[in-house]
Amino acid sequence: MSVQKQLEQIAKSYDKAIEYGKKGIDLYDELPKHIKECPNYSLFQAMRTGGKESDSGRKEIKDFLSPDANMKFVDLGCCLNLMFRDYDKWPSLYYGVDISGETIKLLNEFVKSKNLTVGGLVCGSIHQTPFVSGFFDIGACIGVLEYFEKDFIIKALGEIRRILKTEAKFVLDVPDVGSPEFEIAKKVEAALERPDRYNMPHKEFEKVLLPFFEISKKEKTGAMVQYFLISKNNLPR
Repeated sequence: MSVQKQLEQIAKSYDKAIEYGKKGIDLYDELPKHIKECPNYSLFQAMRTGGKESDSGRKEIKDFLSPDANMKFVDLGCCLNLMFRDYDKWPSLYYGVDISGETIKLLNEFVKSKNLTVGGLVCGSIHQTPFVSGFFDIGACIGVLEYFEKDFIIKALGEIRRILKTEAKFVLDVPDVGSPEFEIAKKVEAALERPDRYNMPHKEFEKVLLPFFEISKKEKTGAMVQYFLISKNNLPR
């Protein structure tokens, strides 16, 4: 499958989730019986109920990024973090990027209803953004890279590094390949028609990271491993 087709498939899946969500339907509750009967399904339920303790809303992310009013923050693959992960309360200026047009539409409605000030909300892919080089002070990309293989991830990392300032702080996550948590998460995502394609062991991913970032620390969070990074002094052209 081409990258463009893959991006369209992911966008369609998340658009559907937003449309059903507006009707009060959570597609995670509508998973087929064979998924819910998997031995590790309880692990997936535990990750879901973990909420802010396991994904974009982790206190550790905010503590590491240390946002302040003079900073521009980019949330790549933003989903509804501005609404449900307290990013609207951060003092930094928020910029969100998401492949789902319905997600961006809903975020714009939220911003208007709450009279919030944001830097911008962009519908598009993380590997091709409209921002100038060295624009952002801090950023995050949570729950995104699992959908892609190595070649796309390298392009995305190059683009992320391009739009960040030197020594900017950034948090991203990738799957804990081989873990029981990721194996059940893969089945769930496939059922939602956005299959996970990531297949790199940690050491291989870290070799891909190192041209762009220094690794400050890493932490396992459910099916994922979060990396806390600092951009290197090698801004790509």
